[in-house]
Amino acid sequence: MTAGNPVKPNKLHLSKWITVPPVAKQKHFLVSRVIKPELHDAPIEFVELEAASSRATQFLSWRELQNAKVWRQGWV
Repeated sequence: MTAGNPVKPNKLHLSKWITVPPVAKQKHFLVSRVIKPELHDAPIEFVELEAASSRATQFLSWRELQNAKVWRQGWV
């Protein structure tokens, strides 16, 4: 994991991300939902990403967004 993106799980909701390289011809994604753990004191593990163009969704460990070789925060 590359520590290029300083990510805090409690600030992820509605954040925008770009994949490098594109996934299924899509590169702009929005964190549409932060998946809350069953135990209230447990840390957040997963997020739901929504592709901006197709609205297709995928689940991802929020920690994967820290990999600067794959993800960049914001839309350019």
